Amino acid sequence: MPSLLVADDHPLFRAALRQAAMEAVADAEIREAGSLDAVLAALEADAGIDLVLLDLHMPGNHGLAGLAAIRAQYPGVAVVVVSANDDPRVVRRALDHGAAGYLPKSAGLDELRDAIRAVLACEQWLPGSLRAAVARTQSDSSDADLAARLASLSPQQFRVLTLVAEGLLNKQIADRLDVQERTVKAHLSAIFERLRVRNRTQASVVLRELELADPARQLAS
Repeated sequence: MPSLLVADDHPLFRAALRQAAMEAVADAEIREAGSLDAVLAALEADAGIDLVLLDLHMPGNHGLAGLAAIRAQYPGVAVVVVSANDDPRVVRRALDHGAAGYLPKSAGLDELRDAIRAVLACEQWLPGSLRAAVARTQSDSSDADLAARLASLSPQQFRVLTLVAEGLLNKQIADRLDVQERTVKAHLSAIFERLRVRNRTQASVVLRELELADPARQLAS
């Protein structure tokens, strides 16, 4: 029985995704989350989740950081990015960072169902309206390098990196992760080496490079 996690902070859209998932896979177990913290907690609690439908702009997630976090900490889980942003360059970045598919929020129910079925069948999926444009869009070499550096981190190292970016000190990180402070220091040394940075500030900047503007907020302003 496939297990899916629908992650979006808008209840109505989350309900539409859930309905599409139920129609795509009749026997699927479907859960919901309204924030990135809830997504990571669900993945931690249930190792059987196969697919996450992830909104790029929800509490705790501001762009590709959530995708990178899931891919680093739960590499066996497929992720379909769901976003109002249909810029081919953003789609290409999401694919470079490990997304199995990309679904514009303007997509119809048929496309939602097709995306879910394709990714559960271990295929990459893009809507027909974006395939040609994304195919013409070259991966940015710096972004591809960033994706590779982040992918080199272990799940625990990525957790430490995230907490560093939140401004936590080593002792606070140790308490949060229930490890010794010297373990955090060892992780930081490895993080600095793998990300090719010198200090905590530069490491935090790496995560900020994954941030994207939210089209909905841009329209509202």
